[in-house]
Amino acid sequence: MDITRSSPAPVRVVAVPPEPEPADPTAPPEPADLATLSEPAGLTTLPEPAYAEPLAPAPADLATLPEPVGLTTLPEPAYAEPLAPAPGAGARARRRSRPRDLLALLRPGQWVKNLAVVPLALLDTHPWGAAAFLRTGWAVLGFTLASALVYVVNDLADRERDRLHPVKRHRPIASGRVSTAAAGVLTGVLALSLTGWAVAGPAWQWWPTALYLALSLAYSQGLKHVPLVDAFIVATGFVLRLVQGALLVGAEVSEWLALCVFSLCLMLALGKRRHEMTAAGRAHRPALSGYTLAFLDHLVVLVAVLTAVSYVLYLRDDAALAAGASLVTLLSAPCAVFGLARYLQLLLVEQGGGNPVHVLFRDRATLVNAALWAALVTLALVLPHASA
Repeated sequence: MDITRSSPAPVRVVAVPPEPEPADPTAPPEPADLATLSEPAGLTTLPEPAYAEPLAPAPADLATLPEPVGLTTLPEPAYAEPLAPAPGAGARARRRSRPRDLLALLRPGQWVKNLAVVPLALLDTHPWGAAAFLRTGWAVLGFTLASALVYVVNDLADRERDRLHPVKRHRPIASGRVSTAAAGVLTGVLALSLTGWAVAGPAWQWWPTALYLALSLAYSQGLKHVPLVDAFIVATGFVLRLVQGALLVGAEVSEWLALCVFSLCLMLALGKRRHEMTAAGRAHRPALSGYTLAFLDHLVVLVAVLTAVSYVLYLRDDAALAAGASLVTLLSAPCAVFGLARYLQLLLVEQGGGNPVHVLFRDRATLVNAALWAALVTLALVLPHASA
């Protein structure tokens, strides 16, 4: 082996990169790394806008804000200023409204309740004479004074709640048309007048009116907030009206007639509470928290049935009717049932019943039915006795 012969050069291995795969025209381009991008040449960095700084909080008092520059304040329109009243017009308006508001505080529209209930004692009194009518009128006067006194006391006690009611907020005291001082003076005048009525009348025959005042005072002081008790006290007051009339005319009170009056007035009181619940909710009258519409509907129907049954039993057992009047009284029973049905229709279908006096004495169907019923009862009571 010839060692002097040069050996071959070593082989150099060079790595050849693989050929790139052809680009897929349908593939989306890869997003560029925004951090590695350089700013384009030739662009000038804009300064930060003035609004980039945080705004200062608005001052609490808007009156301290500076008036914008360049704005001209327009003059107030001519109608913005209230018209000045005529000289002496306010005083004349107060002189006109004060007696009217004091009379409205007595609720003369509710006096018809006394005219409708107290004379029922005449149904058991025969014969009818001038003395009986005068005594009945005296009983009506006493209960009118007593009920007016109760209305003023109730409005004084409920003036804050009445302001929350959509209708009762217009009452004289709740609306501020009659001050509490004037209402207090009116209360004293009514109390003195009622005392004079009791002293001038027959001795110790004023106890139903006194009991009515006691119940009404307890009602105003807290019993009106007790569910069911509030409505029962209202109905009891009408039975006391009947008893007062019977005492003064010298008649005995029929148990069936007293039960009929009580159940009828209880139905009206419950219907009024149902209407208040649908019209103003439970906030106005705390006692409404113990009622629901379904519960009141059941109670009203139950009491209406009791009214019809007690009326028929009164005609059969206790009414002072002569022989031959049974047919007339039989015809009056459908009138009584129709009157009850009509009230339930107004209450449950037409959503009425907020003011029972308006419902009973302004509804045409009720007025026609009442006139027919009164004519039949008058025939049953008068004509048989006249023929005898």
